[in-house]
Amino acid sequence: MFNRFMLIVVFVPLAVILIALAVANRELVAFTLDPFNPGNPALTLTLPLFIFLFLALAVGMIVGSLATWVKQGRYRKLARQRGAEAENLRQAVSRAPSVPQGLAQGSALPKPTN
Repeated sequence: MFNRFMLIVVFVPLAVILIALAVANRELVAFTLDPFNPGNPALTLTLPLFIFLFLALAVGMIVGSLATWVKQGRYRKLARQRGAEAENLRQAVSRAPSVPQGLAQGSALPKPTN
């Protein structure tokens, strides 16, 4: 239900905005990597503006995702360590001698008196 809500409320309007942006920015734009000689054809790329906008959006999402992944590295390491500790405890419990049946149910203890 929540996924459908997110699809309708967030992604559909976002798609409409991106499509409108792409239609409105179809003119060719020159993108140059040489600031001292902007007319250099070897370092100039001419594409519609919306392609540059979408590329900037994609690069921003990738850089943000990588930054988040790097920042959360210590938490992943801690989770791996805790998982290994839990596995070691499970193995230790499985190797421990079993408790006699009477003690496990509590029948070996005397009943309390008043």
